[in-house]
Formats: sequence, structure tokens, C-alpha cells
Amino acid sequence: MGNFGKKILKFWEIFYKYNGYNRVVTGLKNTLYIATVGLAIGIVIGTLIAIIEVFPKYKRLPRILDGICRFYVGLFRGTPIVVQLLVAYYVVLPLLGINIPAVNVCVLVFGLNSGAYVSEIMRSGIMSVDPGQMEAGRALGLSYRVTMLKIVVPQAVKNILPTLGNEFIALIKETSVVSFVGAADLYVAFSYIGSNSYEFMVPYLVMALIYIALVMIIATLVRALERSLRKSDRSN
Repeated sequence: MGNFGKKILKFWEIFYKYNGYNRVVTGLKNTLYIATVGLAIGIVIGTLIAIIEVFPKYKRLPRILDGICRFYVGLFRGTPIVVQLLVAYYVVLPLLGINIPAVNVCVLVFGLNSGAYVSEIMRSGIMSVDPGQMEAGRALGLSYRVTMLKIVVPQAVKNILPTLGNEFIALIKETSVVSFVGAADLYVAFSYIGSNSYEFMVPYLVMALIYIALVMIIATLVRALERSLRKSDRSN
């Protein structure tokens, strides 16, 4: 048996005989949970920010909200997500006297971070919608808010769906930093297997393959959803 075969046997021993797979399953669940819920939070925050940014600035309140949103976007886009995690977990939450699980802290930070990026994605999507859609809604007696949420935003989401898929993929890959605050993800699981088998080559190769598989699955689902939306548009 070659050297690589021995490495595989050591990996399999820790993975199967010593229940390393339980850690991998937990890490995979946490990775998907953090990325999925983080993206959902990001879409909500990003949509609200995008609406504020395109809202007419005739009055003082919209201008103030727009300034706050610009500061928020600049803050979260201008700092690495690992720094945001460390500051949130080791500085902000202790100062506020709040104690929540590390995974939930990661979800919150990933959601806030994603919101800054989704806001720019959503804003470009809103701007790509024909202005006549807003005018038509207003002509029917709908308020600006209702027209935006019921007519413009749904069309914008169709336009930016591939970019939202890319944002989800980016979040999946960025979850590899959550170990800095003690959350268990795929990196932590495979590092455990590598530490106990004294061989890191095979565990890290398997980890890379899992990330690749996740990205391919997400990309396939996004393309399928795009095709479905195009078919519904043609049928209408």
C-alpha cells in the first residue's frame, strides 16, 4: 500500500470508527445554517437600504436615513468579515452584557455583512426596472412604498437572481472563518480529524471537495430557478 493509501486509512479510521463524521455533519449543518439565514437577513436589510437609497430626497428624513445607510454599507464593506466577527463576539456583546451562542453571533454578523452587499445588488436591480412600472403603480393610486414592494422589487429580484446566488456562494465559503469565535464548521471538523490522525492532506482534500460540491449544487439550483422564471414570464 502506498503512502497516500495509508493516509486515506488513517482518515477513514478517525472519520468512521471514532465518529469523526458526527463533527463533519455538525459542521456542515452550521455552515449551511449560517450562510442561509445570514443571506435571508441580508436580503431583508439590503432591500430596505436599497429602497431608502432610491427614495426621492426631497425631505430631511430620507436624507438622514440615506446618510445612515451609506455609513452602514461603508462600515461593513470596508472591514473584513473576520474582524467583524471578532469585534462583535469579543468586544460589542461583552460590553452590552449579552451572551449568545457563537453560531448565532455568526448568523447575525454574516447577515449584517451580507446586507451591505445585497443593498448594492438590490439597488442596481431596482434601477434596472423600467421607470414606467413605478409610474403605472402611482397612476393606479398606490403609494410609493406599496408600488415599490409589490411591483418594482419583485421584478428587481428576477434581474439580480444570479448575483444573489453568487452572494450565497460567497457566504458559504466565508463561513470557514467562524472558527475564530469558537463556532464549529467544516474547517473545525476536518481540522479535528487531521489533528487526531496526524495527517492533514486527506481531510483538507475532502473538505475542499465538499465546498466544491456545495457551490455546484447552489449554482445548479439558481440556474434552474432562472429557467423557471423565464418560462413563467413567457407564459404570461
